[in-house]
Amino acid sequence: MKIKALHHVCIQTDCYENSKKFYVEILGFEIIKETPRFHDRDYNTWLKLGDFMIELQTSKSGTIFSKWSSMNLGPVHLSFLVDNVEEAYENIKSVGYRKFKIKNGKEIYKVENGSLFKIKAPEGTEVEIRDKADI
Repeated sequence: MKIKALHHVCIQTDCYENSKKFYVEILGFEIIKETPRFHDRDYNTWLKLGDFMIELQTSKSGTIFSKWSSMNLGPVHLSFLVDNVEEAYENIKSVGYRKFKIKNGKEIYKVENGSLFKIKAPEGTEVEIRDKADI
């Protein structure tokens, strides 16, 4: 088997409208397909940014999600690359979004080969914005 590419990440939310607004208005995704009443869910929505997609979905009827924690097993955060971290940070702040993660008293911090900041999406997903692809 040879994997060709990462197709999508599925994110479940208990605050659908806020999460959809975050990914579309804050991060710049576009809605490709929004399906109400999908397999016993209120919504299943496909969002796209470049070649990357998010499948955003609500819980199945009667199901209550556990809250997200960075202490869970599996994926811890999503990371997006930008040209200028400070500019991206100011753009997000300018629309009133303030759920930034603070590390050592700072919202933007230096890492090897660049800078980054992290924000929490309405459903709890941690989103990293960084300016260097080097690892």
